[in-house]
Parts: sequence; structure tokens; C-alpha cells
Amino acid sequence: MVYKIRIILDTRDDIFRDVEIKDKQNLWNLHLGIKSAFTLMGEDLSVFSILDEEGTVVKTVPLEDMSDDGEGEIMSDVYISEAFEKVGDKLHFQYGFMDLWEFFLELVEITDEKPAVNYPITVFRFGNMPLKAPSKTGAKKPKNSAPLMDDEFGSFEDEFAAGSFADEDEDNFDEDEDDYNDDPFADDDSEEV
Repeated sequence: MVYKIRIILDTRDDIFRDVEIKDKQNLWNLHLGIKSAFTLMGEDLSVFSILDEEGTVVKTVPLEDMSDDGEGEIMSDVYISEAFEKVGDKLHFQYGFMDLWEFFLELVEITDEKPAVNYPITVFRFGNMPLKAPSKTGAKKPKNSAPLMDDEFGSFEDEFAAGSFADEDEDNFDEDEDDYNDDPFADDDSEEV
């Protein structure tokens, strides 16, 4: 049997792909199918979360074993037929670490396998992928993280317009002209040889 899974990118825009995969393939194969369908680059960590009817996480299946004892279940251990038991079942998929891509998956149809097809295969595309992972709030990230503010010294224009700078030169350094004769070659009368 072949499972048609609708994969929706978690963003404001409508961006989704339909991927067909065999029921005897595993979540690791689906992971590769999602990467291909959405042209996700790199070898980032990823995780599937299997959800119940209310959307509560029943089981989390990572790409690699993260358990302390090394006995945790990974994507290659879970078959598609185990993750999606019936039409309408849902999963949540997260890809990446710093730039987190989030997807919602739903089994939309179960059909017969077509001969000479290499599964998983993307059968429908809608919407263009953004260059960067969408933020959770949907707001655009500012280019500068620190807002531009006036410093504690005030505005140059305000101080310049306030008056003259004559009172700033109170020490009158020009009155004390000492002759230090620091240049040893200035009055050298000796002849060069």
C-alpha cells in the first residue's frame, strides 16, 4: 500500500507538499522525502512527534538515539504503517536546530502501489519555500537587534545651537609657554664628519 501524506509548513503562507510513501518504509525514509520535497539543505537533527486525535504528543521519534542507555527508538525503527494507522492521523515534524523548520503531516489517502515508482515521491507542490525558516510569531526579524537610541551625552545639534564653547577652555594652556628645548638637533653647532 502507498500512503499519501500532506505536509504543511508552519507559516502564514500556504505552503505544502503531497508525498507518497510505501507503508513498509520507515520514518527515516519520510524524513528524506520531506527534505527533498521542501529542498531542505544540510544534515540537521530532526524529530517526528506522533499525535493523537486531540493533537497531544503520544510518542517522539528522533533521527538519532538521544537516550542515556542507547536503547531509544529512532526513525528507522518506526514503519509508516505504525505512525499512520488510518486516514486523518497526524504527525508533527521538526527539522533543524538554530533555524527550526516545523511541519504538520496528515495522512490523506491510502492507495495501491504503482509499478516502477521509486518511493517516497513528491506528487504535488503548492507555494514557494522561504529562504529562511519562518519565525514562530510570523513577524519579520529586525536586521539590527539593538534599537538605535540617543546616548547619555545628548544631541550634538542641541548643544551646538545652545551657545558658544568659550567656557570649555578654562585652563588657558596658551598662557604658559614654556621653552623646554626638547629637540637635541635644533641648535647643534658641531660639524658633521
